[in-house]
Amino acid sequence: MIAQIEEFLNPKTADLPQDGNIKIKDPVTNETEEVRKRTYHEAGFRDASRNSGSPLALSICLNAIYARFQNEEKELVEKQQLAKEPYISEQKTKETEIKTLVISKESKEQQINKVESDIRAVKDHIEELKFEINDLSRNPEKYHISASKGASSKFWIGLIILLPLSLYLFTFYISTSYSAFFKLLDANSATVVMNILDAKAFEKAWQDGSLEGLFVTFIPFVFLGLGYLIHMFGEVKSKWNYFKIGILFITSLLFDAILAYQIEEKIYELNKTAEDDKFGIFVAFGKIQFWGIIFAGFVVYLIWGVVFDFIMKEHREKDKIKHEQLRRKKDIQIHQDRIADIEIQKAKLLEELSEIKKSSLEAQGRVTALQQIIDAVIIPTKEYVLYASEYMQGWITFINQKLHISQYEKSTLESECIACYHENLKRVGASEDSQNAVYTTTL
Repeated sequence: MIAQIEEFLNPKTADLPQDGNIKIKDPVTNETEEVRKRTYHEAGFRDASRNSGSPLALSICLNAIYARFQNEEKELVEKQQLAKEPYISEQKTKETEIKTLVISKESKEQQINKVESDIRAVKDHIEELKFEINDLSRNPEKYHISASKGASSKFWIGLIILLPLSLYLFTFYISTSYSAFFKLLDANSATVVMNILDAKAFEKAWQDGSLEGLFVTFIPFVFLGLGYLIHMFGEVKSKWNYFKIGILFITSLLFDAILAYQIEEKIYELNKTAEDDKFGIFVAFGKIQFWGIIFAGFVVYLIWGVVFDFIMKEHREKDKIKHEQLRRKKDIQIHQDRIADIEIQKAKLLEELSEIKKSSLEAQGRVTALQQIIDAVIIPTKEYVLYASEYMQGWITFINQKLHISQYEKSTLESECIACYHENLKRVGASEDSQNAVYTTTL
C-alpha cells in the first residue's frame, strides 16, 4: 500500500490515461481548473481500484492528496505572493505603528519623569516651609522679620487702659442718648449731672419700649465703629484717607454736640424764667454744661481712638510672626493641592503608558504572527475541498461501478469512506466556508 501511495505522489507516465494524465503540471504553465479536477477524479478512481475501495486506504490516500496539494501550492510562487500580499501590507502597517508607539512611549516616560521630579521638588519645598514655621518664633530676624518674640509691656498697658475707657464710653453714650432723646428731666433733681447721667438709663429705655432700648443699646457701637474706621483709614497714608479721617472726626464731634444741645435745651427749659431769652445755639455756646458734655464724650472718645490705634499697631507688630507662619501654612496647603493635581496627572500618564505598552506588545505579537504566515505556505483550503471532493467522487465511482459486492456492502463501504473523507477535511482544517489555511511546517 505504501508503494501505491508513493506512486500516487510521483506517478509514472505509463500509468496515466492517454487523454489527460495526472502529472503535476509545471507552475509556469497555465493548467486549467477543469483539467486539474479531472486528474484528481481519475486519481481517486485509480487508487480505489488498487485498494478495492478500502476506507483505511482512503484515509492514507487523502493524507497523501493533501501533501501533494501542499507541494503544488508551494511551487505556485506568484499565487503564494498574491495570497501573502495582504499579510505583508498589514505587517508594514504594524511595524509603522510600533515605531509610532515607541516614540509615544518615550514621550510618556519623559513626561512621567518630569511629573515625578515636580512632585519631589514640591515635597522638598513643603518640608522647607514646615521647618520655617517652627523656626520663625525662635529666629524671626533670620527671615528678615522685625518683630518681638512675645507681647510687649506697652501692648498690655494699652489694653488695660482701653477696657475701662470702652466701659466708660458705653455708660456715657447710653446715659446721654437716653437723657437727650427719651428722658423727661426733673426740675427737682439735686444736680444737673443727675439729669444727664442716669444709672438706670439702660433699664428705663427698655421699659419705655423696644425701640428706645435698641437705640440706647447700639448707639455706643456707632462711636466705636467710627474709631475703628479712623484706625483703618490711618493704615494707608494718603490725602484721601486723611480727608476721610477728618470727616469722621467732624461727624463724631457733631453727634456729641447734638447730644449736648438736646440735654442742655431740656435743662434750660426747666429753669427758664420770663426774662430769659429763647434757647438757641448761641445760648448753648455760653453754657459750661454744653461744653462739659461734649468734652466728657468727645475727648474720651479721642483718647480711646488713640489708645486703640496704638494697641492695634503693637498687636500687628507682635503678630508678624503668626502672620508669616499662617502665610506659610496656606502655601503648604496650596502645594499639597498641587501635588494632588500632579498625582492625578501622573496616574493618567501611567495609564496611557500602560495602554501604549499593551498596544505595542499586541502589535509586536501580530508582526511575529504575520511573519510566520509570510514564511509559511498559504493553503487555499476551499480549493482543496474542491479537488478532494473530485478525488472522493472518483473513489465512490469505482465502488459503485467496478466493485462486485452486494448493494448493502456497497452502501456500508460508501458510508465508511465518506466518514473518512469528512474526518480528513476536519483534520486539515478545510471547509467550504474557510478560504485559506497556513501551513507552517518547514517544507
